[in-house]
Amino acid sequence: MSATKIKIEVEIDREVLAFAARMFGTETHEKTVEAAVQDAADQQRRGEAFERLGKMGDAGDFDILLDKRNYRI
Repeated sequence: MSATKIKIEVEIDREVLAFAARMFGTETHEKTVEAAVQDAADQQRRGEAFERLGKMGDAGDFDILLDKRNYRI
């Protein structure tokens, strides 16, 4: 990911921001918002990876593992 940052102005409910700060363990508004955006991006990436794994399973990419002799030492 790029380290380029942008500055934006947003209005956020104080209670929601305080809750998010407790959840993420952050001490500033900026760090809280950054953590929330990063968390959302990470969740999306994990969802996409899970979807790719599902497609690989449907395609039979893991069928070799059905026989224990193929992965036991």
